[in-house]
Amino acid sequence: MASLAGKTIFLTGGSRGIGRAIALRAARDGANIAIASKTAEPHPKLPGTIHTVASEIEEAGGQALALQVDARDEDRVAEAIAETAERFGGIDIVVNNASAIFLAGTEATPMKRFDLMQSVNTRATFCVTQAALPHLQASAKADRDPHILVLSPPLNMDPKWFGPHVAYTISKYGMSMCVLGWGEELKEDGIAANALWPRTTIATAAVRYALGGQAMIDMSRTPDIMADAAHAVLTMPSSRTGNFFLDDEVLAEAGVTDLSGYAVTPGATEFMPDLFL
Repeated sequence: MASLAGKTIFLTGGSRGIGRAIALRAARDGANIAIASKTAEPHPKLPGTIHTVASEIEEAGGQALALQVDARDEDRVAEAIAETAERFGGIDIVVNNASAIFLAGTEATPMKRFDLMQSVNTRATFCVTQAALPHLQASAKADRDPHILVLSPPLNMDPKWFGPHVAYTISKYGMSMCVLGWGEELKEDGIAANALWPRTTIATAAVRYALGGQAMIDMSRTPDIMADAAHAVLTMPSSRTGNFFLDDEVLAEAGVTDLSGYAVTPGATEFMPDLFL
């Protein structure tokens, strides 16, 4: 089985949820992982900080670097990228997982929420990747199959995905358009740029608080399905680029067709489809 052993990953928004799961899956291979997130102190309602996840990474067999980073701050992003490269000798993989969500129509969306989603989703994805690009180019020259992975949906111009929450859709599609562009721009450099999105809702704090509470969680899959799918993508040759992968399709290609172990509710056969699918 392909492995991420010895690879260095810079991952945003990794203090909980899907980001944490991706980090721990890579750690089991022996990867080096920089957890770049704002959460350095415990949240009153949400579990996990960069420090708790760093400890879990090391317990799982990886090397960790906990970095308090607001991905909207380009100066801090540049510092964090430099700290990661200095600590581990380079960067092979960037996972743009940090995201903000606010599902409302135009009239009900405050401009501060619009700006937050644009800044955290589209701008931070571009900012982090731009800062890491020289290290990814060096990784490519060393034949280490560098990857950019963005947690964003396939592009779909059906108006039904815009009408209910146009601001959020614009911000997430901005991330996806980065993938579309980088897949073309960076393919000659030997750097893969791909997107990954879940077929169903995933049991995360965002789903609980933004999409429907415990009832929605019960109809979801665990973050482990995204972690395993991300692992499959990140161990592909970097010639596989410009793709909008779905978690179940990636796992099927890898030979995993029984997804029952990922269900939050044991034995569940019906799941809530995720947005944009």
